[in-house]
Amino acid sequence: MSFEITALTALSVLALSLLVLVTGGVAYLTSAEWRDRRRQERERRGR
Repeated sequence: MSFEITALTALSVLALSLLVLVTGGVAYLTSAEWRDRRRQERERRGR
């Protein structure tokens, strides 16, 4: 019984960590794309 609870806790922590990591990655890529799009717009208007 104790091993099952420990295993489930470890898997839950791992799943939560992966969820946070993937969410952070998506947020980073989204902000990088947004910055690139703004930079390209500025360059197009400046020329």
